[in-house]
Amino acid sequence: MLPMMLVLAILLPLVAAIGCYFLRVSAIRSLIVLCTGACLAAVSLALLGQGSFTYSPGTILGISWDSLVTLADFALLFVMLYYAFKLKNQLIKVFVILQIIPLAAFELFIVDHAAEVPAIFADSLSLIMVAVISVIGSLICFFAIPYMKEHEEHLHLVKSRQPQFFFFLVLFLGAMNGLVLSNNILWLYFFFEVTTFCSFMLIGHDQTEIAVKNATRALWMNALGGVCFVFGMIWAYAETGSLDLQVIIQSGSMGGAMLIPLGLLCLAGFTKAAQLPFQSWLLGAMVAPTPVSALLHSSTMVKAGVYIVLRLAPAYAGTFLSQGIALCGAFTFLACAAIAISQSNGKKILAYSTISNLGLIICCAGINTAWSITAAIILIIFHAASKALLFLCVGTIEHGIGSRDLEDMHGLYLKMPRTAIITIVGVLTMLLPPFGVLLGKWMAIESASGDMFVITMLALGSALSLVFWARWAGILLTAPLREKVPAESQSILTRLSLTALAGIAVVLSLFSPGIYTKLIEPMVGKTYEITAGVFSSPVGVFAVYPIFMILAAAFIYSWIETKKSVNVQNSQSYMCGANVKEPNVQAFIGPMNVPVDLKASNYYMKEFFGEEKLTLWVNFAALALIVLMLGGAL
Repeated sequence: MLPMMLVLAILLPLVAAIGCYFLRVSAIRSLIVLCTGACLAAVSLALLGQGSFTYSPGTILGISWDSLVTLADFALLFVMLYYAFKLKNQLIKVFVILQIIPLAAFELFIVDHAAEVPAIFADSLSLIMVAVISVIGSLICFFAIPYMKEHEEHLHLVKSRQPQFFFFLVLFLGAMNGLVLSNNILWLYFFFEVTTFCSFMLIGHDQTEIAVKNATRALWMNALGGVCFVFGMIWAYAETGSLDLQVIIQSGSMGGAMLIPLGLLCLAGFTKAAQLPFQSWLLGAMVAPTPVSALLHSSTMVKAGVYIVLRLAPAYAGTFLSQGIALCGAFTFLACAAIAISQSNGKKILAYSTISNLGLIICCAGINTAWSITAAIILIIFHAASKALLFLCVGTIEHGIGSRDLEDMHGLYLKMPRTAIITIVGVLTMLLPPFGVLLGKWMAIESASGDMFVITMLALGSALSLVFWARWAGILLTAPLREKVPAESQSILTRLSLTALAGIAVVLSLFSPGIYTKLIEPMVGKTYEITAGVFSSPVGVFAVYPIFMILAAAFIYSWIETKKSVNVQNSQSYMCGANVKEPNVQAFIGPMNVPVDLKASNYYMKEFFGEEKLTLWVNFAALALIVLMLGGAL
């Protein structure tokens, strides 16, 4: 039964992707995506219920799976090299060649292929990741079915590119499942590179000049991460004599020379997770269709980076490398939260907040205590649900009103009531207790209490995050009262995806104490000493259930009072002069008796937190911290 579930989790998406590409009938492609998503979600939950395991596959037609992975790895690298020449990009050429040559030497002359290495290893972290990838990723794929139809109508395409789009979108899910389940580090590297190539193809999907430019940047930056991975992998093998990731982690706990390859592997994770100064590739990914943004930012690509750093955490615990990782993550969390304040573009706010929260997860890995690791896993789960929801909401809003700017979302409830309510739910799950994201931040700050620099950056970053989330929620809630709001037309799959993700973000928060006690505590307890903390009582120090009851009561009270106020007579605000008395006109008589239109806007503090003002300096500071981190390891 286990082999079949693993085949479905990793290889089914490949088969489905091929079907999406070659069976070019829209209804058949939609059916393939729906069936694959449902199957992946069911299998991921079944694996989660199964618990920890290791597994080594046999052979296929007399050929070992290790050999097939090796062949596929080199084939993929040469495909990437082909695109490097096609794009005439020297950086990609150099970085891909710097992977091919050392990897070939490693495979041919160094690795002992006769050694037995379990290809698959799963514990709670891996299985939680599989569930996040499969459930949330599948809902994003469902959303993409009607979305891409509208997207291509807006582009006025003569020939649909959906077969290629869904090929890479669905393949992405299998690659990520393979990555988080891999125990053989060569397998991990292969799936790492598959995600790099898939992201490159998806970001450049629309084939516009800006899309190709940003896809190229994503490819060379992640290829740089691939170089770090190859050299870190070879060095780790030289120190341990094993490709077994668990052996490498245990050897790393002794410190010494193992810190250098661990530092290189973590740097590969930094590039994949778009940490400063590598954030520009993920910001550029915003040009891609919304399902791509949601998939990259929530449940797949960037989570591969934080997974690697978090997986290796026991190996570098108590070292200078660990302290350096905590500082780098905390700085990214603070800097990107600051830049997000100056943004009015909904996608850019989500992009910067994603990079910021990934920095927080990496910081937790660097703090490297039981509570910080717990916080990191909690954040992975809840950030994925809330951020996927918000990206899909922004995409829906953009199709509905033709803009993703926050200032154009005033009174959204009167135009798109269902989407507006779901978007508010998504924002509140990022903002308020007792939802999981704030719970994770709470635990992270609590775990950093012994480090003045880290805890200061985490506290400031959390405060800055409050500003842009509260502003967004406030904008969505501003709408004049009306007795009747027009119904919103929405496809079934769009409604299903948005409603399901909103439900996951809220309902999982209700079960957060159970998630901790059943899944996280047993795994963390094997490596770290568990002490009393957030969940030290049935309701928890965080008081999950009492706060939920207070929120529910407040919501019911607000709803009743709002219904009562529908018939209240409203009057226009005083606007520095006599109001223009015309229906549906908001203006006042200004100087020289000339009507002046009312324009209300939020303050984005661009003179303090503007992207163009901070980016250069924060990148320089982040690079200095990375040099310090790796220098300490040396």
